[in-house]
This record gives sequence, structure tokens and C-alpha cells, in this order.
Amino acid sequence: MNKACDPATFATAVRHSPLSRESEPYSDSTTAFDEFRGIIYDTIVHPPQIVIDTNVLASALMSRRGASFRLLSLIDSGRFQINVSVPLVLEYEDACKRLSEKTNLADDDIDAILDYVCQVANRRWIHFLWRPLLNDPKDEMVLELAVAASCEYLVTFNGKDFRGAEQFGIRFVTPAEFLEEIGEPP
Repeated sequence: MNKACDPATFATAVRHSPLSRESEPYSDSTTAFDEFRGIIYDTIVHPPQIVIDTNVLASALMSRRGASFRLLSLIDSGRFQINVSVPLVLEYEDACKRLSEKTNLADDDIDAILDYVCQVANRRWIHFLWRPLLNDPKDEMVLELAVAASCEYLVTFNGKDFRGAEQFGIRFVTPAEFLEEIGEPP
């Protein structure tokens, strides 16, 4: 899904598009053998692991012009791996359905988009709680997922809300900053 389209068209395409992992860029041999030294190297290049904050998903559904929509359009490209948890998906659903009038999407369209996100994402079970570290419990939930998934990035418009969480080695970036990091124009 590399072409920009309006969110309703995206939802329709998601509903009618079977997922094929046959073309995954990393499905070939992942090791190389150095015959001279007898060493085996892991040659796979793992895409960055990310968590997308709810504000970014909501922004992507409200406009097809911004970096948020571009990021959403690339979730099955192999350039990165999105991670979700049950609490985060429920928050996605709640926020997106509250914005349905602004997005001009029906509840079925939002459900189809979220189903697709869940289908292509790494689904994580959170076994621990880091609370209270941040001011907002909803931000805590997002941070816990990022830590559990060993994410390199948490894509958000509210990086300041995650102050104090740098100790986990997670970079808090905007969608435009993340797209630049992976070499995609915003």
C-alpha cells in the first residue's frame, strides 16, 4: 500500500486485500558462512520495531496529506514492524470512533482499518507494569508496550509526555522524523 489514497479507499482496499507474506524482503537465507574462518554471521537486517501512539493514527485518518497517513500507508511495506497490544487497540478504536464525524469514515471502515493493523502488526502481551513513571496512564500503557516489544521508536506527536522514559533506550519521534529515519519522504 505505497500509493496515497483517501482513508475510505484505504479501508476498502484493506477489506478486500489478502495479506501475502511471500514477498517479505527478509525471507531468504539469513546467515552467511565465512569459509576461511569457519564463522557463521547473521546477515539479516531487521526492520525497526515501533509503536504508533493513538494521536498519530487519529491524525492519519483525518488527513491523507501528512506524514501520519504516509506512515499508516507503509505499515505492510517491510520498512518497519508495528507492535500492538489489546489495550492499545482498544484505545485506537475508542479514539478513532469518537472522531468518525471528522474523518468521514463509517464505523465499519474504522473496524476494517484496525483489523488490518492488527493483522500486520506484532501482537504483544504485556507481562509487567512500569507504573507510575509518566503522568498519564494511557501513555504508560503505550510505553509498556514499547518496552515489552524492545522497540527502537515510539512514534508520537506528544514526545514531551514521555519525559523520563528515555532510560529504556526508546526514541520518541514524530511521524515525519521517523519517515526520514527510514529513508521515506514524509
